[in-house]
Amino acid sequence: MSLFAIRRAVPRQKQWILGAVVWFVVVLLWFLVARSKVVSEFALPDPAGVLRAFGTLFTEYDLLGNVAMSWWRIAQAFLWCVLIAVPAGVLMGAWPWLFHLVNPIAAPMRSMPITAFVPAFIGLFGMDEGMKVGFLFFGMFFYLLAVVVEEVNKVDNALLETAYTLGAKTKDVLWLLFRASFAGVFGSFRILYDVGWTYVILAEMVNSRKGVGYMVEAARKVLDFERVYAGIIAIGIAAFLFRSLLTFAEARLFPYRPKEADD
Repeated sequence: MSLFAIRRAVPRQKQWILGAVVWFVVVLLWFLVARSKVVSEFALPDPAGVLRAFGTLFTEYDLLGNVAMSWWRIAQAFLWCVLIAVPAGVLMGAWPWLFHLVNPIAAPMRSMPITAFVPAFIGLFGMDEGMKVGFLFFGMFFYLLAVVVEEVNKVDNALLETAYTLGAKTKDVLWLLFRASFAGVFGSFRILYDVGWTYVILAEMVNSRKGVGYMVEAARKVLDFERVYAGIIAIGIAAFLFRSLLTFAEARLFPYRPKEADD
């Protein structure tokens, strides 16, 4: 089998091997650069020290509790996004006039750097939980809205014409659009959760006493960069595990959908 054949599928076993190889190379390079002292130990601590710090996060810094708090904040924002963006996106996909009314605001918001809105959210909601969940909602909402509209627009018009021929009313067609597009929308939830894990770090750096963002920021303030790197790795593992749960759920709910390469 040629390695350079265009779009040739890679067996699952070889996917695991390739993944293991690239991570081995990354860790090896990290070890060599850290031991060579080319880079300051504050910028790139030794992998062995980071591994020890990872254990310390479990025993002394309540790693699981911090991960659970971050997940809960993301989950709240995620739920509100789904409850608002999905029906709004279906309506925008159904009625082009509504799309052209809302999109001039929604499209620029997707391009705005969300960090610029932190002071605004502090002013609006203070520095407690409302600010953090609202900030996450804002960062996730416009992404999901665009995905829903795109998936609704992919629904074949022949399906709608058949429904009208069978006597469907407007509400029936809207429900049809939702059902026909929801598999694709659900697939985007994995990326939406990735977005949430990215933004939660920033949200938790503001007046937090719990969460992975707080955990990393607290380590940075005392210049414990081994713990900072361990926290970053913990965040990556947690995000990967939650993403895997969504992938598993998608495979069970929509077995007819083709598997994506990143699954």
